Amino acid sequence: MADQTRVCIVTGGSRGIGFHLAEGFLQAGFVVYVLDVLDGDPLSPGIHFIQTDVADEEQVNQAFAWVNQTHGAIHVLVNNAAVSQFRKPIAEISAQEFDRVMAVNVRGAFLCCKAFVKYNQGTDYGRIINIASTRWQQNEPHWEAYGASKGALVSLTNSLTVSLSDTPITVNVISPGWIQWSGYELLVPEDHRQHPSGRVGKPADVVNAALFLADEGNDFINGANLVVDGGMTKKMIYLGEE
Repeated sequence: MADQTRVCIVTGGSRGIGFHLAEGFLQAGFVVYVLDVLDGDPLSPGIHFIQTDVADEEQVNQAFAWVNQTHGAIHVLVNNAAVSQFRKPIAEISAQEFDRVMAVNVRGAFLCCKAFVKYNQGTDYGRIINIASTRWQQNEPHWEAYGASKGALVSLTNSLTVSLSDTPITVNVISPGWIQWSGYELLVPEDHRQHPSGRVGKPADVVNAALFLADEGNDFINGANLVVDGGMTKKMIYLGEE
């Protein structure tokens, strides 16, 4: 568990998995800042919110500078912000829509990593945790933009791991599978049975993975892609099997 001097930034933390990540790091003792373009679900007292478009370099730099001026060094960055709604056939998705997905999901993570490295200098502990998806290597039709962005995020993680080897920062990525962050009670038994673990994932599964990677004793885990999917990517599926 961290003490109150440890500072964590979670991007895209106002709703969904990011909301639970922010809450989880708060409960673990971190000072938590959420950077998001929208103010979503009410956050717990103690979580600070800065309205930020992570694709905008000036907004990112201003947000990180504010956190640094207020609390000092920044120790953990969770890059969770993502655009995921453009599930369209390639003939229908516009170049502008594709660009927006890449701008938030990849450029945004890059900008936040760059700012984080600056404001982590002088510390003996740093963690970058990127939230990708199993769609970086497996997909359904019409997820080209999202899948490409998550593949790029995995590659960015790999590169940063090597580039930051002379710093105390480790860089890892979590690739969640099916994580049901609302309406879990509406799932049917077939949804759960298709997972080797016997259930659909919950936000807590991603939070637990992130806290594990953030632990100060886990500095030998570096450049890893931690798949949190209940075993689904290991399962062969044939027509008529389910």
